[in-house]
Amino acid sequence: MLTYEQASDKVIIALDCSRERAFELADMLAGKATWVKVGMTLFYAEGPSIVAAMRERGLKVFLDLKVHDIPFQVQGAVRSASMTGADIISIHGLGTAPMVEAARKGAEEAAGERGGDRTRLVAISVLTSMDQEALASIGVTGTVAEEVSRLASLAYGAGSDGIVCSPQEASEMRALLGPDALIVTPGVRPAGAAVGDQKRIATPAAAIKAGASKLVIGRPITGADDPVAAFDAIVEELMA
Repeated sequence: MLTYEQASDKVIIALDCSRERAFELADMLAGKATWVKVGMTLFYAEGPSIVAAMRERGLKVFLDLKVHDIPFQVQGAVRSASMTGADIISIHGLGTAPMVEAARKGAEEAAGERGGDRTRLVAISVLTSMDQEALASIGVTGTVAEEVSRLASLAYGAGSDGIVCSPQEASEMRALLGPDALIVTPGVRPAGAAVGDQKRIATPAAAIKAGASKLVIGRPITGADDPVAAFDAIVEELMA
């Protein structure tokens, strides 16, 4: 059975909101939450300072930028993003093995310059908003599971620390990548929560049981009337 601290460490709260609301939520959940996600919405509005501000509040940061470009650009981008102090950064698995290798090099360069632990990298496989029909519309003929496995193997073999996938693929990813891989799963919804635009979903307990390392959960917490109570309910579910 997990302790509160262990269960809390598995939940990454997605701050896809304004700067003011992000700080309000961070302060509200101080002493309870361990992780927050800073995605493109917040990072593009506020820049690197938002990562430093969250870390100053004692929070670890998953910087979800889905970096995807030629290797030279990705190396520089990941190096710069790592210098913010982010604990995890997402890159895109579609960028090829040389791109992932370049991202790893950028993260290592930043760690050497600023000291401390290297920022970990997770590769995006197939977005949780996509299903089989969506994949087919962009010319991918394999199944969702096949595409996730293909990109996961490529990225992990090239130096990514793990993968971002839906909870429905977590079990297969754990078997494929092994016990040390970082498996981050968005598309996590407590029972009864609104699904929204995500299609491949599961409950928090089911996602962890399937092999997920971290759960990215946004609106069920940030949009709740009482975000602290909503966070506690999820943690308690993981402790059960």
